Amino acid sequence: MKFKCAILRLIIVSAVLFTQEFKAFGQAPATSGQNLKEVAITGNKAFIHRKADRIIYDLKADPESKSNNVLTMMRKIPYLSVDGDDNLLMKGNSSFKVLINGKSSASLEGNLKAVLKSIPASTIERIEVITTPPSRYDAEGLAGIINIITSKRINEGFNGSLNINESFPVGGPGVGGSFTAKSGSFGVSAFGGGNIYHSPQTFNSNKRADAGGTLLAQQGNQRSTNNTAYFGTELSYLADSLNVLTAQLNYNGSRLNDHAAQASGLTGINGLLQQYGFENKGRATGYGIDAGINYEMGFKSMKNRLLTFSYLFATNLNDKNGNIAFDNRVNFTAADCLQTDHKRFNEHTFQVDFVTPVKKLNIEAGLKGILRKNSSDFDYSSLNTAVGRYETEQALSNSFSNTQNVFSAYNSYQLNLNSWNMNAGVRIEETVIRADFSSTVSVAGQNYFNVIPSVAIGKGFKNGSSINFGFSQRIRRPGINRLNPYVDRANPNYEITGNPGLRPVLLNDLQFGYSSNKKLSVNIGLDYSFMNNLDLQVVNFNPASQISRITYANTGKSSSTGVNFNLSYPVTSSYSASLNGNTMYLWLSGQDSGQPVNNNLLMYAFTLSNVVRLSHGWALNANLGLNSRNPTGLQGYTNGFFSSAFNFNKDIIRDKFSIGGGVKNPFTKYRNNVNTTFGTQFNQAYESRNYFRAFNISLNYNFGSLKDRINKNRVGIENNDVAP
Repeated sequence: MKFKCAILRLIIVSAVLFTQEFKAFGQAPATSGQNLKEVAITGNKAFIHRKADRIIYDLKADPESKSNNVLTMMRKIPYLSVDGDDNLLMKGNSSFKVLINGKSSASLEGNLKAVLKSIPASTIERIEVITTPPSRYDAEGLAGIINIITSKRINEGFNGSLNINESFPVGGPGVGGSFTAKSGSFGVSAFGGGNIYHSPQTFNSNKRADAGGTLLAQQGNQRSTNNTAYFGTELSYLADSLNVLTAQLNYNGSRLNDHAAQASGLTGINGLLQQYGFENKGRATGYGIDAGINYEMGFKSMKNRLLTFSYLFATNLNDKNGNIAFDNRVNFTAADCLQTDHKRFNEHTFQVDFVTPVKKLNIEAGLKGILRKNSSDFDYSSLNTAVGRYETEQALSNSFSNTQNVFSAYNSYQLNLNSWNMNAGVRIEETVIRADFSSTVSVAGQNYFNVIPSVAIGKGFKNGSSINFGFSQRIRRPGINRLNPYVDRANPNYEITGNPGLRPVLLNDLQFGYSSNKKLSVNIGLDYSFMNNLDLQVVNFNPASQISRITYANTGKSSSTGVNFNLSYPVTSSYSASLNGNTMYLWLSGQDSGQPVNNNLLMYAFTLSNVVRLSHGWALNANLGLNSRNPTGLQGYTNGFFSSAFNFNKDIIRDKFSIGGGVKNPFTKYRNNVNTTFGTQFNQAYESRNYFRAFNISLNYNFGSLKDRINKNRVGIENNDVAP
């Protein structure tokens, strides 16, 4: 019934928009001459552009963007892939930073997957994958930076877009839009929307066998609903030809309700040892806000000399609550319990940047200070059946705060010599960390200093091809999710916690790329990287308590070599095909209970996309994907999978109004997601059966007209120095 109502709403909206646009379209201006018939010029616009340090994907040029969300479109972008749990990966790595319009956004922190699912791709202009970030960017993000551009520099006037969509049985209704306007010295650009994402009930199983012959077998189910809303805006004021003032405001909020139930049995060589069942009703709410201001001052003596002062305030709040009730007990005495965790994040950033050209050389320099505080207040309460109320267990409750101050300076040089372009620089960063536990009145501190170079060289040829070479060092500082000592005991046989003693990880990366945008478009990147002191997820199993403790530790080292590629070819005037993929071999090693552990994997992800453009504004897409297994830490990996998607788009009014839709994985209703974990004393396999087949429909409406472009700062704050 909900789906029928949603479809009815979509039909009504499409009818209204179509009627209004048709009336305007049909009102021809009065002329005395003969009207010319419309002339249609068709051609395939290039989706991909390469620079020395990045790849740029034009979403507006891809017709499939009209019927998909941003996360789905990431599968088609070079260097990017999406794993079986819908986690975004860059060069097979989950450590990267995401910017919105070149600026950091706390609204994305800790909620990236949900936000990307909720943003219609039709509201995004392009996505930049910065593989060798220049020195003016913070050094955080082992794989690099993803920059999402929501609006182009627009002209005098206004324009905008509106998207209404529905997905089922997984997903739900959503709406998104963007708006840009400029009048005189004032300009504004904004995007926003939201969706309701339903995950219907599915089933899972877990089996863990230890060296002593004990077997843990669990069967369960789960379902959830996640409501997400987001909004971002940027304001600009051009005081005169030399002074520009801009301000930004971003917001993201979410509310998750989930339900899980499980039956658990522990057996040994002599029979049943323990048995219980539980029901967990969970709720999580969160929001992120960032607000900033930038003042850019030019110089009369030199047009492109700029001095910019920037300030950014960011905050994140995440509350998690779980209500766990046990039943069917055999040799199990744990009481019903409540778990709460209140996480807070605050950040102040101050930055000064100076840019000046010297002939063909562009020089950049800057200073930056980030004052950051993370905190967590967690409580574990058990039910006292004698008095009928929950009481806090002090030994399992605590509060934790972590301050992380980063002070940095950079200097970089950009040189353009005919067909050559070079970008080289160095960044120095001093990090001061303090961690405080209220229950033990203990303080732990870390200071570290890093000198981080970056070099990117590109060479273009007359035939339109180009090559590029890059070397960079990148750093990953642990964020609150990895540091937080809160212990999640939702499953009594497993404890999940962070490690406040984690240290940062430094990566060395060498890259080579080739690009040719002839009829056959070719983009290939070769990559080799290595790092020590790697912070990995580790699983420690205690045979006496039969509890597995999952945390993070600086126990590993790794190296990898791989190739990323994107090939596209217009087979005919109406049919084109492209193949996007990456292949990497990972050498990963560490220790478990003092014993060496290796988890070497061949990893790959391929997406074959087929686009057919028909007459009368029709476009059809067929995508086929293949993903290998991926590591989940030092001691685990997920299984691979095959996926497919078929979409259509119909321009009802060209460049104004369209309708799109499709089906994902029509031949497979469920996907069995298997997570394998191993150790010196145990082996474990967790299998979840998730909905894989989904249908979607989408309406897109573009409006407005433009005359002159909006003004923006050319330099601003980009905080990309901490990992989630």
